[in-house]
Amino acid sequence: MLLLIVCSALVPAHAAQPTVLVVGDSISAAYGIAEAEGWVELLRQRITAAGYPHRVINASITGDTTSGGRARIGAAFSKHQPAILVLELGGNDGLRGLSLKKMRNNLSAMVKHCKDLHCRAALLGMRIPDNYGRHYTERFYRSFETVANQHNAALVPFFLQGVATEPTLMQADQIHPNALAQQKLLDTAWTVIKPLLQTP
Repeated sequence: MLLLIVCSALVPAHAAQPTVLVVGDSISAAYGIAEAEGWVELLRQRITAAGYPHRVINASITGDTTSGGRARIGAAFSKHQPAILVLELGGNDGLRGLSLKKMRNNLSAMVKHCKDLHCRAALLGMRIPDNYGRHYTERFYRSFETVANQHNAALVPFFLQGVATEPTLMQADQIHPNALAQQKLLDTAWTVIKPLLQTP
């Protein structure tokens, strides 16, 4: 009995909690606003209020690309052992005009890594301005759908739907959502996250 008590004391308090791991860029890292105002923190609050046992880990880094995410996804999984991965990367690849094939390969590798470890995945897709050329812009947008279909992952086609075209919801740079937009971002992400929380 004493051994059992001692061993229990050595197990982290969060060990029994399933984890939602958010891997994203500045949109999820609450760039330009207080971290407490960001949609990921609002997600944490909603999950708790709804009575789900999950904890939320935000592993988002401003400026990150799919290559950066792929390079660190293994360590993040080893550390947090998530039950759910929410992947919000790709926007910076598109804005920098990087290879879409490489972007798809990176996204695919991260989702596959998740699936191989019996983790459920959701992709939050993006769009980029039309001035990158219609061909590149459309191929970029469809890349998220391609990866989601390839791995049977949940998908939000455009995470900034109803936000990116509304100046009052964007910061002065017209790239990053402001604090007022975060609840809308959460509501959009919730459409794919909630079913994953309910999946045994």
